[in-house]
Amino acid sequence: MSEPHDQPDSTRRLPTVESVPAGGVRTMDQSASGSSYEPVPVPDRPGGRAGRFWSQRRIPAALVALVVLGGAGLLLYDVAAVRADHPAMRWRRSLADDLASRHLDDVWVLAGSAAAAALGLWLLFLSLTPGLRALLPMRRDHAGVRAGLDRNAAALVLRDRAVEVSGVQSVRVRMGRRKATVRAVSHFRELDDVRADLDTVLGTGLEELGLGKPPGLSVHVRRPAKKG
Repeated sequence: MSEPHDQPDSTRRLPTVESVPAGGVRTMDQSASGSSYEPVPVPDRPGGRAGRFWSQRRIPAALVALVVLGGAGLLLYDVAAVRADHPAMRWRRSLADDLASRHLDDVWVLAGSAAAAALGLWLLFLSLTPGLRALLPMRRDHAGVRAGLDRNAAALVLRDRAVEVSGVQSVRVRMGRRKATVRAVSHFRELDDVRADLDTVLGTGLEELGLGKPPGLSVHVRRPAKKG
């Protein structure tokens, strides 16, 4: 594996084994080439720190509010009916009798407790995490302006940059929050040369995206699969 392309003094090209068949046409035996490196830290801008966007969690909040409101309203109505000398609802009497007859080590009691604890932990996790993982925060050049870039859009930009490199037949880009993984297929040129050009082009592309925390870059180049 070679070092990143942005350090040309320490880059060493991997040797390729070439064979010359009877027809005199050379075929390269190297089947893959890859590199991976972390981005250079971006200095703080005067506009402020580019933090992640927080999701408003409208759907979970609405569901929890509806469940709590419905349960509280039904229980309040039943308590008011009992205070007015009316019999309690059948479901509350059945539930009270059932809970009074079951022990704490009962399977259904343990299962209900585990489900309630899991639901509480899930709600707590949603309240403490920002969410919106598909939105990458961009640099804040102005204090009052915040912008974000969709991960799919960023992957599409990098893919368009990669297909312009000579020798690239097809490209797949997976854009994560911490690393962009690029897998390219090259049908001609040496794989190390194609990967080096992709390192340069995609590294520049990541910088031009203007992200607050540029992700690392992992580039893999291989030959197309042989047919038959």
